[in-house]
Amino acid sequence: MDSISLSVNGVDYTEAAENLKPENDPFSGPLQSIAPWNYKILAALMFIITSLSLSENFTVMLVTFRFKQLRQPLNYIIVNLSLADFLVSLIGGTISFLTNAKGYFFLGTWACVLEGFAVTFFGIVALWSLAVLAFERFFVICRPLGNIRLRGKHAALGLLFVWTFSFIWTIPPVLGWSSYTTSKIGTTCEPNWYSGDFSDHTYIITFFFTCFILPLTVIIVSYGKLMRKLRKVSNTHGRLGNARKPDRQVTRMVVVMIVAFMVGWTPYAAFSITVTACPTIHLDPRLAAIPAFFSKTAAVYNPVIYVFMNKQFRKCLIQLFSCSSTPLDSNLNQTSDRVGVTGESNTGEMSAIAARIPIAGGAVQTQEDETSEGSTFAQLPIPENKVCPM
Repeated sequence: MDSISLSVNGVDYTEAAENLKPENDPFSGPLQSIAPWNYKILAALMFIITSLSLSENFTVMLVTFRFKQLRQPLNYIIVNLSLADFLVSLIGGTISFLTNAKGYFFLGTWACVLEGFAVTFFGIVALWSLAVLAFERFFVICRPLGNIRLRGKHAALGLLFVWTFSFIWTIPPVLGWSSYTTSKIGTTCEPNWYSGDFSDHTYIITFFFTCFILPLTVIIVSYGKLMRKLRKVSNTHGRLGNARKPDRQVTRMVVVMIVAFMVGWTPYAAFSITVTACPTIHLDPRLAAIPAFFSKTAAVYNPVIYVFMNKQFRKCLIQLFSCSSTPLDSNLNQTSDRVGVTGESNTGEMSAIAARIPIAGGAVQTQEDETSEGSTFAQLPIPENKVCPM
């Protein structure tokens, strides 16, 4: 019986020639056990997801680039999140659309490794960006270090941590610790969850804790402390008319963000750890593909939750596309909204909420602190009615 050697992602396999059929090689042809229309549906879904993600995240980066008041420390990580989601869709989404349209991974092993690494790397960058964003919001509102404020250097260090940490835990499969291989359906590539080797198991378990459990813990702890802080302030001064408004705002925001995080990533994390723990488990390839495709939808709803729900960003977005020389809601801007716009133009709605906490809580602010806050807000020379780039 003749045998041949096949190398996939650096791993050599020797099989009997008569057993090497197209359905066993995702680089040669589609799985014969799956009807072609299944791939067409996946291709259509990937086209929709990729198109929406690219347009939304590009809009976020464009608006931030064109409007100076959006380029503030608290917004750095939001732009970083949009950049990571954009790159996930540009590389992973495009390759996945093409391979599903063809019905198999016709681009070869090099593209498989590229897609597996790019989707994992940029996906973890986006995941940790959510965690750092939660910590930064906790830092802005709760002020755990007293009068130390969130500055540009702090935000830059957060970005450096996100990219470095993500690279450390996604490059090992390229270098030999585990590998990137095709999924069960044969049209996407991902870390090798299905291997029974001890080295693969150690990587997957380590990857699971550092890139899912740890950022999820940071998100829950940060938002939990933030909510307790606001609830304590509002309960102490509940007689004030607007005392509970920040509490309600942040509560809704926290619930939406945590639910979105869990909905997007928990199925994929649960699937990966289940397959790693039980590598012999039999799963229909179409069922096994659902968690990976579902996690890619995070690149679509992340901009909606973290950016488009922001009042200041929406105003800039409207002005960008209208490019009107007249101010939007000019009467409102000149009266009651002036303080809110000033506060939000500096570091976003979270800073505006934080600015109200010392007043609601009755805390005595030092003269130095007031001077610092006043000077920071004064750094916005561009009025809202003249920010439309022409």
